[in-house]
Amino acid sequence: MVTIRTRDCTFFILLSFALKHSGIYSQQTYATEANSVHKGRTGTRSEHMGIKITNRGFTLPAETGMEDKIKELVELWGVDAVRDSDGTELSQQIMDMGLTVYSTVCLVRQDNEWAKANRDALQQVYLMSERHVAEGPTVAIPIMERYFAEQLQPDDNHDIKKWWEVRDRTTGTVVPALHWEYDAKTQVVTVHDAIPWHIYTCTFLAWQIWEPTSMYNHITNHWTTEHKLPIDVRIPKARAHMSRTLEDWLEKHPKTDVVRFTTFFYQFDLIYNEQGKERRVDWFGYGNTVSPLALEQFEHEYGYALNPEDFVDAGMYNTPFRNPTQRWLDWMEFNQKFVSDAARELVEIVHKHGRKAIMFLGDHWAGTEPYGKYFPSIGLDAVVGAAGDGVTTRMIADIPVPETEARMYPYFFPDIFHDGGDPVGESTPIWMKVRRAMMRHPMHRIGYGGYLSLACKFPEFIDHVTEIVGQFRALAEHTENGRKPGTASFKVAVLNSWGRLRTWMTHQVAHSLWNQRCYSYLGVIEALTGFPLDIEFISFDDILSDGIPEGVKVIINAGDAGTSWCGGDHWKNPRIQTTLREWVAKGGGFIGVGEPTACEKEGIQFQLPEILGVQQEKGFTASMNKPAMVPERNHFICHDLAGTPDYGEGTTMVYPCCPSTQVHDVQNRSASLTTNTFGAGRSVYIAGLPFNAQNARLLLRAIFWTARQESEMFHWFSSNPEVECHYFPSTESFVAVNNATVECETIITTGDGSMRKLVLSPMEAQWHHA
Repeated sequence: MVTIRTRDCTFFILLSFALKHSGIYSQQTYATEANSVHKGRTGTRSEHMGIKITNRGFTLPAETGMEDKIKELVELWGVDAVRDSDGTELSQQIMDMGLTVYSTVCLVRQDNEWAKANRDALQQVYLMSERHVAEGPTVAIPIMERYFAEQLQPDDNHDIKKWWEVRDRTTGTVVPALHWEYDAKTQVVTVHDAIPWHIYTCTFLAWQIWEPTSMYNHITNHWTTEHKLPIDVRIPKARAHMSRTLEDWLEKHPKTDVVRFTTFFYQFDLIYNEQGKERRVDWFGYGNTVSPLALEQFEHEYGYALNPEDFVDAGMYNTPFRNPTQRWLDWMEFNQKFVSDAARELVEIVHKHGRKAIMFLGDHWAGTEPYGKYFPSIGLDAVVGAAGDGVTTRMIADIPVPETEARMYPYFFPDIFHDGGDPVGESTPIWMKVRRAMMRHPMHRIGYGGYLSLACKFPEFIDHVTEIVGQFRALAEHTENGRKPGTASFKVAVLNSWGRLRTWMTHQVAHSLWNQRCYSYLGVIEALTGFPLDIEFISFDDILSDGIPEGVKVIINAGDAGTSWCGGDHWKNPRIQTTLREWVAKGGGFIGVGEPTACEKEGIQFQLPEILGVQQEKGFTASMNKPAMVPERNHFICHDLAGTPDYGEGTTMVYPCCPSTQVHDVQNRSASLTTNTFGAGRSVYIAGLPFNAQNARLLLRAIFWTARQESEMFHWFSSNPEVECHYFPSTESFVAVNNATVECETIITTGDGSMRKLVLSPMEAQWHHA
């Protein structure tokens, strides 16, 4: 599945082309700075290291009628595997080409006839109605208002007085079941003995009568086929039917080498409004895992019952931005255990038939948390996922499985591949981010999804993919057999409420989907994907149980106050505060972005102001004078700044609160870039950090400065922020990568301090012997 590709990719294009190469910090200045550390010598230019396209590591979406083009692309792109897509089939001629054959299976929608005959086994979801004001003693609530009737249908088969819930949102109390009734014909809940001018909602169970991924593809591609019904694997007869369906499918597909599960059972939260448009998208949601049976099994296993409010969460639906309650964490774990067990059963069937089993990290992936403790038990041979930027690339690449594969954007769908469409323009900025991440942790394979017949109408796109394949294979030559690029001597930890479970998954609404309240922080994670650093994701619970991980010299905390990414009430814990104060005072580095450590307690908002060197005014102490701020740019972290950094949404009313604080930039009378020292430690505060070349360089400098490893930054360092350098010790080579769409010059400072001047074409990846 691909989610709202037009809106997503438009952002990437605008962002990419907004980055203009700037020479304000000259090549000579870089050389002087580097030599002040290394006392290096001038290097000589190395020869370009070319690579030959070989037939490996590329999966092509194929379809009947495209046999001749497939043969051509086998030679041009080195295709070694073909796959089907929704609505396509592979002809016998394609099957006989000697290529590895991937076939997609989605068992929850595989047998529509069985689903129609067993509607009591369909998947369900809890939904909250719109909020309605009681103007008198009764109030009517049309529960399906603003929901898509073709996707969802109220479940009045089960006891609604037990499984539904009406709430007075003004008081936050549950309305007794005796005080409301439901009319199935009008789909209206009527509340009696209501309190005038109070707000009321109804939370109700609904059947899913159109599988969301199939629905998305149906609407996007203008299909007219019948609607697919999703069945629930937790229902015993549905689980047994899935196993039998898979056995039968494998018997009927002897040419299939790799079974790609899309994914397994439960779609992430994807709810549509009355116009058939996305109303709610939560790529990490567990809303579709609910059913009366699941709730009863949960109560038996955990010893307490969940209620409808635990799912709708006052209309916030437990998004990953919320600090998770223990009840919700229990529900997630409950489903992870069950889904892993059910998925393992299917994988074992595939293996019994002598095939490989892989999972698509998308669509029905709720419960298959790839960084969760139950995931390894599934026994997958590989994971494939859509790589929409560097963050999603690392999210896939770092999963502990034998093989990983990137499904590249754009998908060959008609929303991009149409008359007047610009698939190269869609692909270019995305590939530059994906490539950054792959330089640090490459995938084993790449490929595309969709309909090849559409892509072949754009010959310039075919040429563009040829270039991508060449760069991917060049990287593969240097990373075979687990060989890794060089990294710094220390680690960086990203601290939030989720920790490892959300590795490379922070600040996302949906897969690579831009969001106003996210991009200012997601830019931090995007920048980290391409840095020569080992990155860990840690939680507050990790700190309480194990302290700061060994080898970590810098901790980053980025997010809005109260969110899981900042930490919210975790910062009220004295042990969290004292552990970090001691760690920084002994030499640790701390970087805060946005509203780090924020939660109001004891008269302050930022809970580690002595470390950050700044505090935030929330209006309670407006009567107190704040210090004047005169920016000073003569600092190590500022040397690459060409004008003002982009702080995105930014953060307001931040002011220095320590004599040691240095302010480096002020926006809207608020400190937006500062540094500070605390004991032997250092800190940097940044108001926000969308991703671009200048911001990435600012963060890189901030990391090495707070780690007190400034000189180490100049090992395999590019003077031009638009160009990055990656060193591969196992092959004694390095690659300079131009992340701009214009020609760039740079000076590479090597590991021994010598320097090489390079000129790179737009988007070029230039390999050299070290």
